[in-house]
Amino acid sequence: VQLQAFGGGLVQPGGSLRLSCVGSGFSLDSYVLGWFRQAPGKEREGVSWIRGLNSYTNYAEYADAVKGRFTISRDKAKNTVYLQIKSLKPEDTAVYYCAVQPGNVISRNGNRYPYWGQGTQVTVSS
Repeated sequence: VQLQAFGGGLVQPGGSLRLSCVGSGFSLDSYVLGWFRQAPGKEREGVSWIRGLNSYTNYAEYADAVKGRFTISRDKAKNTVYLQIKSLKPEDTAVYYCAVQPGNVISRNGNRYPYWGQGTQVTVSS
Protein backbone atom coordinates (compact mmCIF):
# COMPACT_ATOMS: atom_id res chain seq x y z
CA VAL A 1 0.00 0.00 0.00
CA GLN A 2 1.50 3.26 -1.12
CA LEU A 3 0.06 6.73 -1.14
CA GLN A 4 1.50 9.79 -2.78
CA ALA A 5 0.22 13.25 -2.02
CA PHE A 6 1.07 16.20 -4.20
CA GLY A 7 -0.26 19.51 -5.43
CA GLY A 8 0.80 21.83 -2.64
CA GLY A 9 2.50 25.12 -3.16
CA LEU A 10 2.71 28.79 -2.27
CA VAL A 11 -0.61 30.58 -2.71
CA GLN A 12 -1.86 34.03 -1.87
CA PRO A 13 -4.75 34.41 0.58
CA GLY A 14 -8.03 33.83 -1.20
CA GLY A 15 -6.42 31.54 -3.73
CA SER A 16 -7.15 27.92 -4.57
CA LEU A 17 -5.30 24.64 -4.81
CA ARG A 18 -6.13 21.08 -5.64
CA LEU A 19 -4.29 18.39 -3.75
CA SER A 20 -4.13 14.87 -5.08
CA CYS A 21 -3.62 11.58 -3.31
CA VAL A 22 -2.75 8.69 -5.59
CA GLY A 23 -2.85 5.10 -4.45
CA SER A 24 -0.56 2.47 -5.91
CA GLY A 25 -0.54 -1.24 -5.37
CA PHE A 26 -4.11 -1.26 -4.11
CA SER A 27 -7.51 0.23 -4.85
CA LEU A 28 -8.59 3.29 -2.90
CA ASP A 29 -12.18 2.20 -3.47
CA SER A 30 -12.18 -0.10 -0.46
CA TYR A 31 -10.84 2.42 2.01
CA VAL A 32 -11.91 5.47 3.87
CA LEU A 33 -9.53 8.24 2.88
CA GLY A 34 -8.76 11.16 5.08
CA TRP A 35 -6.85 14.37 4.59
CA PHE A 36 -4.98 15.64 7.62
CA ARG A 37 -2.69 18.59 8.12
CA GLN A 38 -0.03 19.67 10.54
CA ALA A 39 1.13 23.23 10.96
CA PRO A 40 4.46 24.09 12.58
CA GLY A 41 4.25 23.77 16.34
CA LYS A 42 0.71 22.40 16.22
CA GLU A 43 -0.85 19.00 16.51
CA ARG A 44 -2.03 17.14 13.46
CA GLU A 45 -5.68 17.76 12.65
CA GLY A 46 -8.10 16.11 10.29
CA VAL A 47 -9.77 18.23 7.65
CA SER A 48 -11.78 15.97 5.37
CA TRP A 49 -12.80 12.32 4.94
CA ILE A 50 -14.57 10.29 2.29
CA ARG A 51 -15.99 6.79 2.38
CA GLY A 52 -14.95 4.06 0.01
CA LEU A 53 -16.89 3.47 -3.17
CA ASN A 54 -17.94 0.10 -1.87
CA SER A 55 -20.35 1.91 0.41
CA TYR A 56 -22.26 2.97 -2.71
CA THR A 57 -21.95 6.58 -1.79
CA ASN A 58 -19.36 9.31 -1.78
CA TYR A 59 -20.35 10.35 1.71
CA ALA A 60 -17.87 12.89 3.01
CA GLU A 61 -17.23 14.82 6.19
CA TYR A 62 -15.40 18.06 6.87
CA ALA A 63 -13.88 19.70 9.89
CA ASP A 64 -15.69 22.86 10.93
CA ALA A 65 -12.61 24.97 10.13
CA VAL A 66 -12.75 24.04 6.45
CA LYS A 67 -16.43 23.42 5.80
CA GLY A 68 -17.60 25.28 2.72
CA ARG A 69 -14.05 25.85 1.44
CA PHE A 70 -12.70 22.30 1.04
CA THR A 71 -14.20 19.64 -1.20
CA ILE A 72 -13.07 16.03 -1.24
CA SER A 73 -13.77 13.82 -4.23
CA ARG A 74 -12.71 10.59 -5.88
CA ASP A 75 -11.65 9.61 -9.39
CA LYS A 76 -12.05 5.86 -9.51
CA ALA A 77 -10.35 5.49 -12.89
CA LYS A 78 -7.25 7.31 -11.67
CA ASN A 79 -7.29 5.71 -8.20
CA THR A 80 -7.01 9.22 -6.85
CA VAL A 81 -8.71 11.30 -4.21
CA TYR A 82 -8.65 15.06 -4.52
CA LEU A 83 -8.94 17.85 -2.02
CA GLN A 84 -10.07 21.04 -3.69
CA ILE A 85 -9.29 24.01 -1.51
CA LYS A 86 -10.60 27.50 -2.14
CA SER A 87 -10.57 30.80 -0.27
CA LEU A 88 -7.27 29.85 1.31
CA LYS A 89 -6.32 31.55 4.55
CA PRO A 90 -2.90 31.94 6.18
CA GLU A 91 -4.06 29.57 8.91
CA ASP A 92 -4.41 26.84 6.27
CA THR A 93 -0.62 26.79 6.00
CA ALA A 94 0.51 23.28 6.88
CA VAL A 95 1.82 20.02 5.53
CA TYR A 96 -1.15 18.10 4.18
CA TYR A 97 -1.21 14.34 4.38
CA CYS A 98 -3.56 11.76 2.98
CA ALA A 99 -4.16 8.50 4.78
CA VAL A 100 -6.36 5.45 4.35
CA GLN A 101 -8.29 3.33 6.77
CA PRO A 102 -9.75 -0.07 5.86
CA GLY A 103 -13.52 -0.31 5.97
CA ASN A 104 -16.37 2.14 5.45
CA VAL A 105 -16.78 3.83 8.80
CA ILE A 106 -15.18 7.25 8.91
CA SER A 107 -12.96 7.92 11.88
CA ARG A 108 -11.61 11.40 12.45
CA ASN A 109 -8.82 10.00 14.61
CA GLY A 110 -5.64 9.86 12.58
CA ASN A 111 -4.28 7.11 14.81
CA ARG A 112 -6.80 4.75 13.21
CA TYR A 113 -5.22 5.21 9.78
CA PRO A 114 -2.41 2.71 9.16
CA TYR A 115 -1.26 3.99 5.79
CA TRP A 116 -0.02 7.50 5.09
CA GLY A 117 1.34 9.47 2.19
CA GLN A 118 4.45 11.60 2.50
CA GLY A 119 2.74 14.98 2.74
CA THR A 120 2.65 18.08 0.59
CA GLN A 121 3.35 21.59 1.81
CA VAL A 122 0.70 24.27 1.46
CA THR A 123 1.80 27.80 2.26
CA VAL A 124 -0.66 30.68 2.19
CA SER A 125 1.07 34.01 2.23
CA SER A 126 1.05 37.33 0.45
